[in-house]
Order: sequence, then C-alpha cells, then structure tokens
Amino acid sequence: MTITPPALSVFETLESEVRSYCRGWPAVFDRAQGARLTDEDGHSYLDFFAGAGSLNYGHNNPVLKRALIDYIERDGITHGLDMATTAKRAFLDTFQNVVLRPRDLPYKVMFPGPTGTNAVEAALKLARKVKGRESVVSFTNAFHGMSLGSLAVTGNAFKRAGAGIPLVHGTPMPFDNYFDGQVPDFLWFERLLEDQGSGLNHPAAVIVETVQGEGGINVARAEWLRALQELCHRQDMLLIVDDIQMGCGRTGGFFSFEEAGITPDIVTLSKSISGYGLPMSLCLFKPELDVWEPGEHNGTFRGNNPAFVTAAAALDAYWADGQMEKQTLARGEQVEQTMLAICGEHDSARFRGRGLVWGLEFDDPTRASAVCARAFQLGLLLETSGPQSEVVKLLPPLTITPEELDEGLRTLARAVRETA
Repeated sequence: MTITPPALSVFETLESEVRSYCRGWPAVFDRAQGARLTDEDGHSYLDFFAGAGSLNYGHNNPVLKRALIDYIERDGITHGLDMATTAKRAFLDTFQNVVLRPRDLPYKVMFPGPTGTNAVEAALKLARKVKGRESVVSFTNAFHGMSLGSLAVTGNAFKRAGAGIPLVHGTPMPFDNYFDGQVPDFLWFERLLEDQGSGLNHPAAVIVETVQGEGGINVARAEWLRALQELCHRQDMLLIVDDIQMGCGRTGGFFSFEEAGITPDIVTLSKSISGYGLPMSLCLFKPELDVWEPGEHNGTFRGNNPAFVTAAAALDAYWADGQMEKQTLARGEQVEQTMLAICGEHDSARFRGRGLVWGLEFDDPTRASAVCARAFQLGLLLETSGPQSEVVKLLPPLTITPEELDEGLRTLARAVRETA
C-alpha cells in the first residue's frame, strides 16, 4: 500500500506546533473499529498503539458502544461533578465485585479528574498530607504526567524542561537493572536514607511503574518490586504504583503489580479504565489513608457518567470470568515468538515486555523512528518510546484477533528488514 500524505492545511495553519502523533502519521482519520482505523481516503491501518493504551478493548467496541448509546438515548446524566448518580453507583458496585473483592484489595475509590496526571497529582498530594513530608522518590526513566507535580517525578529531560520553572520535592533513584546488575538493588537508596549527612529529606512516598512505558518498556522484576515494598514499609514511606498505562489488563492481570504479589498503598488508574477512550481516572488507596476533607481535592470533570457506563460494561464483559488475562498472556507469547525471530535476524536488536506491551530496541537509536515510519507506509501504526525515542513500542488492543496480531507482526518484521 502506498499512502500519499494529505494536505493538512488547517492543522498546520491553525493548530499549535505542540502536536506530535500526527506528524508521524500524516493521515486524516475518519473511522475506527476494533484494531483498525480508516482514513478519509479509505486506507486501512492496523493499530498497534491503541490510543497510548487507552483503547485496550479496541475502537468502538460494540458491547461498550451499545451500553453508551442506550444510556445517552434515555437521557442519562452526562456531567455530574461528584454527585451520586445511578451510573456512578453501577460502576462502583461492579468495580468492587469484579476487581477489588476477588483480589482481596481493600481500596477506597477517588475520582480525581479526567486524566492520568490528575490521578498522580491526587496521589502525591494525599501521600504528603498523610505523612506530613514533602519529598517523593521516583525512578530513572519514569513518566507520570505533564502537570507540574507529575513532571517533578518524571525522568525525561525534554518533558521536564517544558515546565519552565524548577521542579522540586522529587528525587530520582535507579530503576531495576539501571546498573546492568552490577550494583545490588536499592544500595544507593538505602544508604541515602540511613545517612544523616546524605541531604535526602525523608520521603513521604515512592512512586513507580512496574513497566515503564514512555521510558522505553523497562520491565521491573517481581522480586525487585517486592523488595521495594518491603523497603517502603521499613522506612515509613508509602508505595504508589502508577498503573495508568499498564493497568486494566495490559500486562495480563487487571493490575500490573499482581504478578509480584504486592499491595501498594496507593494506585493510579486512567487510560483504559473507561474502556471506550472516554476521559476518566481513579486514585485508589487503603482506607486508613482516606484523610481528605470534603472538597479538599476536586475537579469539574471528575464525574464523567458516560465513562462510568462504559467502564462498568467493560468490567462485566471482559473481567468477570478471568478469560481476558489468559488471552492476553497467550497473545503475548505470540508477540514474543516474533520478537525472537526479528532479533535472531538482526543482531543489533533486542526486545523486552510483558503481556501485550513490548519494546524493540536497536543499537542505532534513530532506527526505531525509521521502523515506525516505514510501518506507517505499510499500514501499521507504531510509536516510539524511551528518552531518545530509541524503542519501537507495541500496544495493540487486548481484543485483537490472532490473525490481526500476526498481520501486524509480519508488517513490523518487514519494516525492520527494509530499514536495515
């Protein structure tokens, strides 16, 4: 398939220069269903990006669409602030019965605002309020959002520079395997905590992604996560897991930390929690941490009732019987086999991942962008990640069929060969 870039006149003349994804995918998209998008010229694209992980159940999922249309047609509440509504009650009941209780998780649920960074800001604010301390530890190559508090615990220098002011009260520590196994886990962190001359203010919390998505698909080992939880408990720090991109089944289990057998004090969710790409986020925390005063943290769009409707429908449809986790792990094995073959053919490449999030990295950091550009020409949407955009990132919908997944993987392999 040969794709001719369209004339993007109004986008180029009126929209801000800050736009990014559209630069790598110069098409005007018109329709989408499942794992495919179609542009206004009728070209079809297989989607291995899934709205940056916000479309785990695919585009316009028919089960969720039906629930949404029914709700809108009966004039259900759309905007509700934090008012009690039937849609919110249905979501909370479903979330408790399908997700929390089967996993023996005791969390209270907070609706902090519509996006992931809103959830992170709430988590940081709550941790500081509970502990009465300001410092929060994050990890190298972390990404937690674009608002100021979230940027302060984000590692990427380019994104941090956009703040325009000093980013304070955050301290980075080495993520798992940052020193290629040459330094014992948490040696530096513990030394700083115990040394009265280190200059490290005792942290209120530690925030971590179990798999760093934007940071380059860096996968933390289960034993590293367990050791981190133990360190937090021993040093009186709260453990926050940012599950915004890796939660809602992306790594297999509903929460990405399930495999490690840990129970974070605070968890943030967004992206695919609504199931349909509608803005929604959650901040979950242990009941003893619920020290908020009424209205102390709020937001106009924290009551997106159509998102509650699709979220409840997604949980009922995909998480009530345990099959989604098995399917995701099986699809992940399918990806892994292709990755092994690609890396066997190209010794400059290596891969890593879990479930249905994978990264393909090359010795030449510019290669990933070339692969993604060629994949687009061949009808496959891929994006890069990592501090130098050096990793090809795979985030297909969890509902993708084995045949569609195989098609996309063959296209990826072709793009790698044709950019060698």
